Amino acid sequence: MTAERTYTITELAREFDITPRAIRFYEDQGLLTPDRAGRTRVYSRADRTRLKLSLRGKRLGLTLAEIKEILDMYGGASNTAPQLDRFLKVLGERRAALAQQLEDIEVVLGEIDMLERQCRDLLDHRTSDESKNQGT
Repeated sequence: MTAERTYTITELAREFDITPRAIRFYEDQGLLTPDRAGRTRVYSRADRTRLKLSLRGKRLGLTLAEIKEILDMYGGASNTAPQLDRFLKVLGERRAALAQQLEDIEVVLGEIDMLERQCRDLLDHRTSDESKNQGT
Protein backbone atom coordinates (compact mmCIF):
# COMPACT_ATOMS: atom_id res chain seq x y z
CA MET A 1 0.00 0.00 0.00
CA THR A 2 1.41 3.37 -1.07
CA ALA A 3 1.28 6.33 1.29
CA GLU A 4 -0.47 9.46 0.03
CA ARG A 5 1.85 12.11 -1.37
CA THR A 6 2.57 14.86 1.14
CA TYR A 7 4.24 18.25 0.84
CA THR A 8 6.35 20.48 3.03
CA ILE A 9 5.67 24.17 3.45
CA THR A 10 8.84 24.88 1.46
CA GLU A 11 7.69 22.71 -1.46
CA LEU A 12 4.30 24.41 -1.62
CA ALA A 13 5.81 27.88 -1.28
CA ARG A 14 8.20 27.15 -4.14
CA GLU A 15 5.53 25.55 -6.35
CA PHE A 16 3.08 28.45 -5.99
CA ASP A 17 5.71 31.20 -5.76
CA ILE A 18 4.52 32.46 -2.39
CA THR A 19 6.22 32.72 0.98
CA PRO A 20 5.91 30.18 3.79
CA ARG A 21 4.53 33.05 5.84
CA ALA A 22 1.64 33.42 3.34
CA ILE A 23 0.89 29.70 3.70
CA ARG A 24 0.88 30.02 7.50
CA PHE A 25 -1.49 32.99 7.12
CA TYR A 26 -3.89 30.83 5.09
CA GLU A 27 -3.67 28.27 7.89
CA ASP A 28 -4.54 30.95 10.45
CA GLN A 29 -7.57 31.86 8.32
CA GLY A 30 -8.74 28.23 8.35
CA LEU A 31 -8.15 27.61 4.63
CA LEU A 32 -5.51 24.93 5.25
CA THR A 33 -5.28 22.35 8.01
CA PRO A 34 -1.99 20.46 7.70
CA ASP A 35 -1.09 17.54 9.90
CA ARG A 36 1.95 17.78 12.14
CA ALA A 37 4.94 15.52 12.49
CA GLY A 38 6.45 16.99 15.61
CA ARG A 39 6.92 20.65 14.78
CA THR A 40 6.87 20.09 11.03
CA ARG A 41 3.77 20.84 8.98
CA VAL A 42 2.74 18.04 6.63
CA TYR A 43 0.40 19.08 3.82
CA SER A 44 -1.82 16.58 2.03
CA ARG A 45 -2.96 16.61 -1.59
CA ALA A 46 -6.22 18.10 -0.35
CA ASP A 47 -4.29 20.94 1.37
CA ARG A 48 -2.39 21.55 -1.86
CA THR A 49 -5.65 21.70 -3.82
CA ARG A 50 -7.22 24.07 -1.27
CA LEU A 51 -4.14 26.31 -1.50
CA LYS A 52 -4.30 26.30 -5.30
CA LEU A 53 -8.01 27.17 -5.26
CA SER A 54 -7.45 29.84 -2.60
CA LEU A 55 -4.78 31.52 -4.72
CA ARG A 56 -7.05 31.36 -7.76
CA GLY A 57 -9.85 32.95 -5.72
CA LYS A 58 -7.52 35.74 -4.60
CA ARG A 59 -6.54 36.41 -8.24
CA LEU A 60 -10.26 36.74 -9.01
CA GLY A 61 -10.55 39.28 -6.20
CA LEU A 62 -12.56 37.14 -3.80
CA THR A 63 -12.18 37.72 -0.09
CA LEU A 64 -10.66 35.02 2.08
CA ALA A 65 -14.03 34.63 3.80
CA GLU A 66 -15.72 33.97 0.43
CA ILE A 67 -13.01 31.51 -0.55
CA LYS A 68 -13.30 29.68 2.77
CA GLU A 69 -17.08 29.51 2.54
CA ILE A 70 -16.94 27.98 -0.93
CA LEU A 71 -14.17 25.52 -0.05
CA ASP A 72 -15.90 24.47 3.18
CA MET A 73 -19.12 23.75 1.29
CA TYR A 74 -17.39 21.04 -0.70
CA GLY A 75 -15.83 18.82 1.94
CA GLY A 76 -15.85 15.82 -0.41
CA ALA A 77 -19.63 15.84 -0.82
CA SER A 78 -20.98 14.08 -3.88
CA ASN A 79 -23.57 16.83 -4.47
CA THR A 80 -21.57 19.90 -5.42
CA ALA A 81 -24.59 21.86 -6.70
CA PRO A 82 -24.84 24.14 -3.61
CA GLN A 83 -21.12 24.93 -3.87
CA LEU A 84 -21.38 25.67 -7.58
CA ASP A 85 -24.49 27.82 -7.09
CA ARG A 86 -22.73 29.85 -4.40
CA PHE A 87 -19.61 30.15 -6.55
CA LEU A 88 -21.70 31.41 -9.49
CA LYS A 89 -23.30 34.00 -7.21
CA VAL A 90 -19.90 35.18 -5.94
CA LEU A 91 -18.53 35.32 -9.49
CA GLY A 92 -21.55 37.34 -10.63
CA GLU A 93 -21.04 39.82 -7.79
CA ARG A 94 -17.34 40.08 -8.65
CA ARG A 95 -18.14 40.61 -12.34
CA ALA A 96 -20.58 43.42 -11.45
CA ALA A 97 -17.99 45.10 -9.21
CA LEU A 98 -15.35 44.89 -11.93
CA ALA A 99 -17.78 46.26 -14.53
CA GLN A 100 -18.46 49.24 -12.25
CA GLN A 101 -14.73 49.79 -11.74
CA LEU A 102 -14.20 49.66 -15.50
CA GLU A 103 -16.94 52.24 -16.01
CA ASP A 104 -15.39 54.46 -13.32
CA ILE A 105 -11.97 54.15 -14.95
CA GLU A 106 -13.39 55.08 -18.35
CA VAL A 107 -14.98 58.21 -16.85
CA VAL A 108 -11.68 59.23 -15.22
CA LEU A 109 -9.76 58.58 -18.44
CA GLY A 110 -12.25 60.83 -20.26
CA GLU A 111 -11.62 63.59 -17.71
CA ILE A 112 -7.86 63.15 -18.12
CA ASP A 113 -8.23 63.43 -21.92
CA MET A 114 -10.22 66.64 -21.53
CA LEU A 115 -7.70 68.17 -19.09
CA GLU A 116 -4.78 67.22 -21.35
CA ARG A 117 -6.51 68.92 -24.31
CA GLN A 118 -7.14 72.05 -22.23
CA CYS A 119 -3.49 72.16 -21.12
CA ARG A 120 -2.24 71.71 -24.68
CA ASP A 121 -4.62 74.42 -25.92
CA LEU A 122 -3.35 76.81 -23.23
CA LEU A 123 0.24 76.01 -24.11
CA ASP A 124 -0.44 76.45 -27.84
CA HIS A 125 -2.20 79.76 -27.18
CA ARG A 126 0.64 80.94 -24.95
CA THR A 127 3.26 79.95 -27.54
CA SER A 128 1.41 81.79 -30.32
CA ASP A 129 1.03 84.91 -28.10
CA GLU A 130 4.78 84.87 -27.37
CA SER A 131 5.54 84.57 -31.08
CA LYS A 132 3.32 87.56 -31.83
CA ASN A 133 4.97 89.63 -29.09
CA GLN A 134 8.46 88.84 -30.36
CA GLY A 135 7.43 90.04 -33.83
CA THR A 136 6.49 93.55 -32.59
